[in-house]
Amino acid sequence: MRGWRIGLLGIGAIGRDVVQCLSARHHDAQFIVLRRSTDALDLPRVRQVATIEELIAADLDIVVEVAGHHAVASCIPPLLRSGIPVVAASVGALVQETERGILSDVLTKIARASHARLLLPAGAIGGLDYIGAVSLLPDLRIVYTSRKPPEAWADELALRAIEPSSLQHELTLFEGSVAQAAALYPRNLNVAATLALACGRPEVVSVRVVVDPKALGNTHEILCESAAGSARFEFVNAPAPSNPKTSMVTALSVAHCVDEFLAARTGEP
Repeated sequence: MRGWRIGLLGIGAIGRDVVQCLSARHHDAQFIVLRRSTDALDLPRVRQVATIEELIAADLDIVVEVAGHHAVASCIPPLLRSGIPVVAASVGALVQETERGILSDVLTKIARASHARLLLPAGAIGGLDYIGAVSLLPDLRIVYTSRKPPEAWADELALRAIEPSSLQHELTLFEGSVAQAAALYPRNLNVAATLALACGRPEVVSVRVVVDPKALGNTHEILCESAAGSARFEFVNAPAPSNPKTSMVTALSVAHCVDEFLAARTGEP
């Protein structure tokens, strides 16, 4: 029996971490990456293709998207139409409005028609089972605060002529809706979109983006209030060594999502 054939959309910092995680767990797995660059990859058991057609033709068991919002909109639909299951790491893209409606709804319809699976990793947080349980309560309100150290927002602070090391007090970069947050910070606020999709009602989720010199890591604070009570979740994640804006656990969560899918395919517990 051949080893798993895992496709990837993109091979940046998160993609490399995902490949390393899955390679350690599945020693006979092969990886096929769709990327524009023709530079050679220095990863074992990884080959690259240049077009989505080549990726679809590669006899894949699953594809992992780690390339950003554009890849979700342009590449995931043809993959799902071909019956290939996809793990979408750039969850923030799914709450964006398209000509055909909210992207998550569009992709869900395609997946149902082709009997493919669209899988969403929990990413940098947990507690989604609780949020799903209270999602239909009419008074549900969720406040999500992203709190990261200044180094994680160096580019955004530079636009305000602020040197990260000079910041002495926390600074609120943004307050608003999930859709606005995803549009402004597409690579960094997937958690906000994950919460919106978990409850199925983006309008009940409000988002705050805070730069905090006292933050010990990439911190995600979630306050959930409804008739069922209140819940507070706080996740303090170590930044990924290759990208301080991304939590180390993000790649682990994506790899875990793939693991669970492959285990289900083989009937393993």
